Amino acid sequence: MIMDRIALIITIIGALNWGSIGLFGFDIVAWIGGGSDALFSRIVYTVVALAGIWCVSLLFRTREKFREIGEGDYK
Repeated sequence: MIMDRIALIITIIGALNWGSIGLFGFDIVAWIGGGSDALFSRIVYTVVALAGIWCVSLLFRTREKFREIGEGDYK
């Protein structure tokens, strides 16, 4: 459950970065990390990709499974 939330937050951050690239041509991660080829930026891009892959699993979970995991948090 906590992993789902962390993955969603990271995925949202990645989506906002892609939005800034698409709308303004500005890569926030590359700006913070010292360029898109910098080690820090590559790590961030990899973590965002892994979070996105994790979020794919959310598509295949049933509502009953969410209730079991979250004890009724998802209604």
